[in-house]
Amino acid sequence: MAKLGGILLIISLAAAMPWAQSFRVQSWAARVEGKQEMVTNLQFYFHDTVSGKNPSAIRVAKAPDTEKSPTLFGAILMADDPLTESPDPNSKLLGRAQGLYGSAGQTELGLIMAMSFCFTDGKYDGSSISILGKNSALTPVREMPVVGGTGLFRLARGYAIAKTHWLDITTGDAIVSYNVTVVHYV
Repeated sequence: MAKLGGILLIISLAAAMPWAQSFRVQSWAARVEGKQEMVTNLQFYFHDTVSGKNPSAIRVAKAPDTEKSPTLFGAILMADDPLTESPDPNSKLLGRAQGLYGSAGQTELGLIMAMSFCFTDGKYDGSSISILGKNSALTPVREMPVVGGTGLFRLARGYAIAKTHWLDITTGDAIVSYNVTVVHYV
């Protein structure tokens, strides 16, 4: 019976190959060949709310000693934070910051961030940029790398400068200004 199943699988795969080949994906090199590099500067505000009835970031894991740590070392949070035009939470929504961050520092509040800034407005609607790196959250100005993107930001690289605009040290809620420089192709 197993032999018959294997034969049927091979026949099914062989029959599907011509159909699958009709969906050839254009190579990435051909998509950027002849295109110009462009530098785009973006400015927006990240609203991270960990308190209240409707938080935009929630703790999904922690280490056994996380609560004893002054830096909450080992805590991991999943975020779906609004990105707005100004620090006012009611200002124009530009997109969402979706991803995770965790406390990776034992002696300082050093967050490791893996976040996609997904834009939902204007010419960047449907495009995203990805940040991956250390965020020394209590440092006035910090820099993180842009490691990729989608849509208009496909093959993006660059950097993000983050500055805390407002922080409630009791709850951990924060509004952070982001200035992002992205190199991509047009």
